[in-house]
Amino acid sequence: MSDNDILEMDSVSDAEELELELEGGPELGMIDEEMVYPEEFLPTYHSIKEGARITKTQLADFNNKPDSLFFNDGVRRIDFILVYEDEDKKEFEKRHTFQRRKRRREYFEASLMKMGVELEATKSVIDEKLTFIKVHMPWDVLCTYGEVLHIKLPIQPNDLASRPSPWRFFSYVTKHFYPNEELIGKETEFFTAPFEKDRLEYFYIKDKDVFFTPSMRSRMAYYILSRAPYEIRGNTKKFGITKLLDGGVYKAAYPLHDCRFNVPSTEQGCPNERFLLYEEWAHPKSFYKMQPLDLIRKYYGEKIGIYFAWLGFYTMMLALAAVVGLGCFIYGWKTQETSTWSKEVCDPEIGGNIVMCPQCDKFCNYWRLNTTCEASKKLSIFDNFGTLVFAVFMSIWVTLFLEFWKRYQAELEYEWDTVEFLEQEEPPRPEYEAKCIYERKNPVTGVKEKVPYTTCGRCVRVSIGIGTVLFWILLILASIVAIIVYRLAVFFTFSTRFRSQELKELEPLKEYVTPQMATSVTASLISFVVIMILNILYERVAIWITNFELPRTKTDYENSLTLKMFLFQFVNYYSSCFYIAFAKGKAASYPGQPVYLLGKYRNEECDPGGCLFELTTQLSIIMSGKAIWNNIQEVLMPWVKNLISRYCTRVTSEKVIPRWEQDYQLQSISKLGLFHEYLEMVIQFGFVTLFVASFPLAPVLALVNNLFEIRVDAWKIITQFRRIMPEKAQDIGAWQPILQGIAILAVATNAMIIAFTSDMIPRLVYYWSFSVYPYGDQFNNTMAGYINSSLSIFNTRDFTSISRPIMDNSTTIPTCRYRDFRYPPGHPRQYEHNVYYWHVVAAKMAFIIVLEHIVYLTKFILSYVIPDVPYAVKEQIRREKYLTQICCPVP
Repeated sequence: MSDNDILEMDSVSDAEELELELEGGPELGMIDEEMVYPEEFLPTYHSIKEGARITKTQLADFNNKPDSLFFNDGVRRIDFILVYEDEDKKEFEKRHTFQRRKRRREYFEASLMKMGVELEATKSVIDEKLTFIKVHMPWDVLCTYGEVLHIKLPIQPNDLASRPSPWRFFSYVTKHFYPNEELIGKETEFFTAPFEKDRLEYFYIKDKDVFFTPSMRSRMAYYILSRAPYEIRGNTKKFGITKLLDGGVYKAAYPLHDCRFNVPSTEQGCPNERFLLYEEWAHPKSFYKMQPLDLIRKYYGEKIGIYFAWLGFYTMMLALAAVVGLGCFIYGWKTQETSTWSKEVCDPEIGGNIVMCPQCDKFCNYWRLNTTCEASKKLSIFDNFGTLVFAVFMSIWVTLFLEFWKRYQAELEYEWDTVEFLEQEEPPRPEYEAKCIYERKNPVTGVKEKVPYTTCGRCVRVSIGIGTVLFWILLILASIVAIIVYRLAVFFTFSTRFRSQELKELEPLKEYVTPQMATSVTASLISFVVIMILNILYERVAIWITNFELPRTKTDYENSLTLKMFLFQFVNYYSSCFYIAFAKGKAASYPGQPVYLLGKYRNEECDPGGCLFELTTQLSIIMSGKAIWNNIQEVLMPWVKNLISRYCTRVTSEKVIPRWEQDYQLQSISKLGLFHEYLEMVIQFGFVTLFVASFPLAPVLALVNNLFEIRVDAWKIITQFRRIMPEKAQDIGAWQPILQGIAILAVATNAMIIAFTSDMIPRLVYYWSFSVYPYGDQFNNTMAGYINSSLSIFNTRDFTSISRPIMDNSTTIPTCRYRDFRYPPGHPRQYEHNVYYWHVVAAKMAFIIVLEHIVYLTKFILSYVIPDVPYAVKEQIRREKYLTQICCPVP
């Protein structure tokens, strides 16, 4: 019987009760003899059907209230929704599977009711095959599991005076950059304590219906759903909603949004928090406003709140780095025409008269240095003294960012009651508990407890996990080697074509595109595609490995997965950048004795100005490509899926879709939750800090991306996804030490980029040591002549038969130049490194050591001076502990 049939039955009076067609209760012949059913199975399951009995009047009244969040009686609040499909209408040959699923569902629902949860079923308005099970947590059950989960609840209003904001004098201006206080008011602050149901009189309870917030109720409901059994066979006990979802027993399980995102609810007393979040946070018109973090935390839980708090703080700190980086870029842009060494390259009398040696064997020809004029100008934008200052600044910036974030995080921990969110309070994962078959003595309590594996078994699992991760990292390195081979194989093609005098159609490109640039761009694009493919494959492998390791708590699970994924992503995203920065061109030797990779491919060389511009190109392609791909994957795909779903399930206008069915049409959040969001931002943080010496615009691009990222993520979770399961979180977890590790590594990488990748140190050595010209009675330092001094001379007759160009011009071109510091031909130590080379090496090592020590010392001082927890927060924590001891004494 469909819902339309119910409404069209005129012969039935309004007072008559009509029973919705559910799958019938378990007939005796249907019960599996091997399955152990609870004693209350039959009566409790039939009571679900009784709960689903509604009158015609009630049904008509319900259809006029699409935003209702209550059972049919209008009193009991819906805390969770379960959805299943009527499988009896499927193919007959699959009936056995359907019956097994049906028995498991009936057993599971009976187990829930035995645990005190109240259920009510209703048919779908859109698809008569779907049935929605409403889950309600009564007061006694809430009190029980509130104590089990150590939920902290108010005991007394906060009586400590808050310190006035230093920006209060500018409140007339700053208030426009905050959410509308008339819509999202500031909530009363309370001192809190872990809930105990035997001491209700000590807690600040005005109304039992709102004492536990909807996010708390959903969290407790999910805790029960994750531990309710659905099958017991002998000594094997199977439980948890996760397995039932994976097995197709249920189609979905989710908490409800409180209203539509763009229209406030018509229900009396509805807080309309989803609507407020959309209007003041996710709507494009609010892009300039600060985030309503307290409301985000209240609606979605601390885990979502701490992510957006971190993302907002990171974006705000990026603003300062972006301003300085943009200033550095503008300085480089303004000085590119006045750069002495760049002008020498472009000068027809200097660069035009310098003949460079071929950069590949046989097929490459000689070329003039001034053909790289445009590339040298672009290089001077990034390779200048401003970049050195900016690299030092970013090393200090990253320390300030992490230290101030710790302080801000400590404030949020207190305000959001996560200060004492200890590991022992977090319950084991259902998947962990289900595998506990061995006994061991707890080293802390001395009590025997169940564990899923022995010590040896754990070592085996961890070893397999480590081996798999190392194998995939080696696979990435193999792909990098393949890309290097590609670069070497195609470089001579570009060199031949771009420097050939016969291909007139390429003439317009020669001024702007060099063979190195063409090779770099194509290789970067291929590298980006390979990175994306390996990411998709490895994610599945990492999840499988972590599931196999069987971590105890969800925090342990997420930390283990985070470490695996980040190690892989670190190698995947950064390996090509490390190659360009520290390997390319470093072992090129000289034209008469080139170095070969795999004994076949000649090692590629950098431009005469170095590999810095190529590193900049690689970074810009990966950063921009990654941002575009993530937006397509995270925003466009859910939007398209929802659009198709609405089109396929559209209903006639006289039907009103209830709240739970509107949410069912939305997309479900990934099992990994915020993992990809954190990973995306941490990888970006690495690009901003690790290689910022080569690309000062990285903070600017990151800032622009994050300003969109905050609002796009907000729009996505509010409008396109079902309500995310609220979870507790004290901090950003394993990402914090990862960020600290990146910050430490960033100092070394930037110092080495300036020393080994850029041409700054050789220029400084030349300026202070080799370019002193007499000027009257004084000596004048100048950069004039640097290009000539940085290029060594090679006799074209010394080419080997393998490397000699096919078009041998040794009679007309007796010598050519190459990038290195070596003695000229005819010298007793010809082609060996000269004194200038060793001066440069010594200067590079001294620069790295001095810069690292200065920056690390500064970082240490800042870390010591800036306390992790503000003094005001310490006072409030002490006050709360004191009140907890007074109001809730331990018996």
